[in-house]
Amino acid sequence: MERTTNTKILKIVTVGLMAALVYVGNYLSIPVPNGLLVSRIHLGNSMCLLAGLLFCGSTGGIASGIGGALYDLFNPAYTLSAPFTFISKFAMGFVAGKLNRRNAEGKIPVSTVIIAAVLGQIAYIILYLIKSFFTVLILGGTVEAAWIATGNNAITSSITAVISVIIAVPLYIALRAALSKTPIRPLINEQSQGKGWLNPVTVGLIAFAFVTVTVYTLNLSAQTKLETQQAEEKAALEQRIEDYENKLDYLYEQLEITPPETSAAEETE
Repeated sequence: MERTTNTKILKIVTVGLMAALVYVGNYLSIPVPNGLLVSRIHLGNSMCLLAGLLFCGSTGGIASGIGGALYDLFNPAYTLSAPFTFISKFAMGFVAGKLNRRNAEGKIPVSTVIIAAVLGQIAYIILYLIKSFFTVLILGGTVEAAWIATGNNAITSSITAVISVIIAVPLYIALRAALSKTPIRPLINEQSQGKGWLNPVTVGLIAFAFVTVTVYTLNLSAQTKLETQQAEEKAALEQRIEDYENKLDYLYEQLEITPPETSAAEETE
């Protein structure tokens, strides 16, 4: 019982530590303007891969999702996308952790590590590009603009993916050997015990994914509609004011009246 409790505490500490590394890694970035969106080349994904490669799919996935979502929550430019970021980052860490498995000899070849890292990045990129495409449409952009933004994001995401794999794989190899000599050893490349892909954790996260993506989409759509409505109302008000001014000018002209001059103080008020 005590051993189980210690393992749970170690998992909580591990998730918190890796989530912090993911969070900090996101700040080491280069912003890339992309029309209605802003893409970035950053080091956050390398930490997501590292979390997945070092630990099991669920531990690495949860740490990646929490770290990425926290970065979005504390950045006004990305706050609304935090739920979707949690899902996409979780997918990256989860896939990398699930595929980084021991062979029949109980070892993990470097080729397996690289494949797991690459497929984890691909899983993330697919979700990220889908989100980018529909975000542009929801913001009022055309299909053509959505494809252009998605294509540009694909380029920056691919660059980030290559950098992430190059950083994460050597770090994993180095840290695996070092951490195997610490109390955290039981968690290194921990394998699930016969529960397969469909277990309470993954089922719950899949349900959470559908709910959060739906809420995100509805919220973003409502915000866009509100901004569009406010812009239309402002334009209509400005047009009415201009019409009234034209009518007043016409009346002044017909009645041969000189319009009163407005002082600078009155204009300021």
